[in-house]
Amino acid sequence: MKYIKIGKIINTHGIKGELKISSCSDFDAERYQKGNTVYIAYSEKYLPFQVQSFRTHQGYSLVSFQNALNINDVEQYKGCMIYMDAADRKPLGNGQYYRDQLLGLKAVDEEGNEIGKVSAVEETCPGQRHLRVQREGKNDALIPYIPFFIKRVDLEQKCIVIHVEEGLL
Repeated sequence: MKYIKIGKIINTHGIKGELKISSCSDFDAERYQKGNTVYIAYSEKYLPFQVQSFRTHQGYSLVSFQNALNINDVEQYKGCMIYMDAADRKPLGNGQYYRDQLLGLKAVDEEGNEIGKVSAVEETCPGQRHLRVQREGKNDALIPYIPFFIKRVDLEQKCIVIHVEEGLL
């Protein structure tokens, strides 16, 4: 089974077993639907949990699990990463990509000159995504993830073509 990280448990919330999760998924409501199975990485194992409830609060996902509806049942998972089974991921439309698909891609300009490698997909403000591109011997570059700058993503060639404007890099 291949696991995909969807968040980090940063704390408990209340006494009824809710966990406060810092998400790295764009589809929290889908990921944490009641009855879905997610996995908590704990003691070098992936422990399966079925979702009991999901809601958002102050920008965080609050999730509880069946058979773990008490703070004492979940407190030990603070700081753990939470994953999903890659087989449960639904295909996206043409031209859409999951964050993990973009990580590690070689970033090149429209002439094919290498800029660096995509090391992260970051949300700098609500609704504004950027690609963090690590450049050898230089500071990282933040490239707005919008069609004006992102000209082509080629997953087979592990490459992303970026339109470079003056001041971007």
